[in-house]
Amino acid sequence: MPSVWLRLALLLAVAGLGLSAWSRRQRAVAGLPAGRIVYADTGAWQICNRPLFSQEYRLAGKPDYLVEEQGRVIPVEIKPGRRVTEPYTGDILQLAAYCLLVEEEYGERPGYGYLKYHDAVFQVDYTRGLREQLLAQLAIMRQQLQAHDVAPSHEDPRRCMGCGHREHCDGRLA
Repeated sequence: MPSVWLRLALLLAVAGLGLSAWSRRQRAVAGLPAGRIVYADTGAWQICNRPLFSQEYRLAGKPDYLVEEQGRVIPVEIKPGRRVTEPYTGDILQLAAYCLLVEEEYGERPGYGYLKYHDAVFQVDYTRGLREQLLAQLAIMRQQLQAHDVAPSHEDPRRCMGCGHREHCDGRLA
């Protein structure tokens, strides 16, 4: 008859295997890549009070996750309510901003980041071109901050449908 200690060890081993399988499933559902999570701003574990910050670009942000993957820190942004076939430009630029902040904070440029939507995950390459596009958009946004009157964007009917000023807007699309 096996000893109590042997039964306990077997029970703990089975429980450990079950927890490991559950953890892998949860990571897959969340769309997180393999690797050690080094930062999370989802509130699932803890509140991250300190955003990433770049003094040079006057930019701050809190990605949903930072994952260490093959020795590099990779940002992950999760958009669970969106069903898409390709990432939105605004989401790509948001992820690029996180890549820029990771580059500043950790001293090494991530080669890519992940955008996780409801039913798709996209690996977005952080190229020099994307970095330049981000910096150009930041310059435009800073100019608009100084302007007294900035016209709203009327390019996306879906955003127009959800706008709080829609009833009073002469430029509405829908």
